[in-house]
Amino acid sequence: MPLNEQARSVLEKLAGAPALEELTVFEARQAQWGFLAFQGAPEPVARVAHLFVPGPTADLPARIYYPEGDGPFPAIVFLHGSGWVTCNLDIYDVALRVLANATGHAVFAVNYQKAPEHPFPVPLDDSYAATAWLVEHAASVDVDPARIGVMGDSAGGNLAAAVALKARDRLAFQVLVVPALDVDFTTRSYVDHAAGYALSTGTMRWFWSHYLGSAPVSDLAAPLRASVDGLPPAFVAIAGHDPVRDDGERYAAKLAAAGVPVVLREFEGTIHPFVLMDGVLDEYRVLLGELRTWLGAR
Repeated sequence: MPLNEQARSVLEKLAGAPALEELTVFEARQAQWGFLAFQGAPEPVARVAHLFVPGPTADLPARIYYPEGDGPFPAIVFLHGSGWVTCNLDIYDVALRVLANATGHAVFAVNYQKAPEHPFPVPLDDSYAATAWLVEHAASVDVDPARIGVMGDSAGGNLAAAVALKARDRLAFQVLVVPALDVDFTTRSYVDHAAGYALSTGTMRWFWSHYLGSAPVSDLAAPLRASVDGLPPAFVAIAGHDPVRDDGERYAAKLAAAGVPVVLREFEGTIHPFVLMDGVLDEYRVLLGELRTWLGAR
């Protein structure tokens, strides 16, 4: 399916911007604030709790976005996209608010430490520690410990999948949105969407090099290589014009082959960063409507 008109318009606006791999890490982080121009207005939620949770090497900033209603709430641990290098909770604030309102779940978002200062396994260790903290302290934050799952987009989808691998018997579900799950740049989606689609193969190489540092590629760094037996039910969303599209498609197939209940949803006409562009792209709101139904059956 060709690009839809909304995605084509976004790409026209992005044309001429330097690729992240041409920038310093500091410049790349500053450039990501540009996503705010593509977002809608922040929705009100019932309340937002700001807190720090203990990580293995540092206390981690976190937020809990509560929807209207009475608790204890089911909860989503949200791990934001970043290429493991950029972005933060402020850039994701709009997306997190609408996620809480649309699903009726409390959304627990953690600002894990970033590469290259903190390469693998630090972002994963932070994400797992924050997830374990929420499970252990659920009652104190008005959350039902039996209804906690994990969700992430892009690099956050990688971290969410890896957290599910480490905590497979403690989570109710996993939601992986445009996840980057393997260091394989030869797939059809990497070749067909190497440049010109908001995320490039070159940028993904840059992200992976910072994330891995000197570490070998392990199952937890690249979850597509892991055994997936016994994982919680999964919802995998992919974008049709995205270098990492095939990662999500292949992971969903692997989950299904292992007997894990899985839904694969492809948004054929759009591009990788649709979660951060709800003001100009429709797909994130459509996804949340489908997630509300899927989560309601958990």
